Amino acid sequence: MTDGRGASRADVPLTSVEIARVGDLLYRWTGMIFGENKRYYIERRIADRMGRTGLSSAAEYIALLGSHLEEREALINAFTINETYFYREEHQLAALSNDILPELVRVRRPGDLVRIWSLPCSTGEEPYSIALWLLENWGLVDAYNIEIVGSDIDTQALAKAREGYFAERSLARLPTTVKQAYFEAEHRHRRRIIQDIRESVRFSPANIVDSADMARQGKFDVILCRNLLIYFDDAARLMAANNIHDCLNPGGFVCLGHSESMGRISNRFTLTRLPDAIVYRRD
Repeated sequence: MTDGRGASRADVPLTSVEIARVGDLLYRWTGMIFGENKRYYIERRIADRMGRTGLSSAAEYIALLGSHLEEREALINAFTINETYFYREEHQLAALSNDILPELVRVRRPGDLVRIWSLPCSTGEEPYSIALWLLENWGLVDAYNIEIVGSDIDTQALAKAREGYFAERSLARLPTTVKQAYFEAEHRHRRRIIQDIRESVRFSPANIVDSADMARQGKFDVILCRNLLIYFDDAARLMAANNIHDCLNPGGFVCLGHSESMGRISNRFTLTRLPDAIVYRRD
């Protein structure tokens, strides 16, 4: 790691007050909790950002965050976790094609719009998985106007998602036939998802704890918000749940991660047991 002049620098030691200040800012901006128990994680990332901005003290850097929106975005990107892969929690994809979408289109006409939102979408594996799964497993996919949106607070992750390059680790759960049909040939240990699929997903930044930011995305019929709320405290979870609720059309569905439960967060959703998955529905 180097400082702004190219010299080597170690991790920057932060005082307890500075750790608390960084944690407070990240909580306010993202809903995620970072405190003294994650000191090493915080100091590593602050040191890296200080090196890139050429600042010599943590106090200067924290002050910069108050007025420099681009650096604030860069710091948020540094703290987000982008661990995902194709066909993650495949049982929910099965529920989407077997029960959720058939229920939604039961009262719609061919050609009607159906909106599906992957939030957070990380580097694109999850929204692209939705597109691939529906093409392979839902016979009515071409009968309706399916709009898939992927959103994340991490703008660097979104840029990678739009590019559509993936290492073999991300593709490991995909059937060989799917990889052959929808991905270009391997080049430098990566494969690119084909242009038709890249163009079938729209990527847009969104902050789940910012109600105005969420509202700008419009209304959705299905929201997949998996393995995000586990990083929040109760207050931030409730805020996120309310924002999700307000972005759902009446009767819309929410899919959470396997260790998350909307019932412990909000009473504004109805738990729905489907053959393949437990989901939540806006009344």
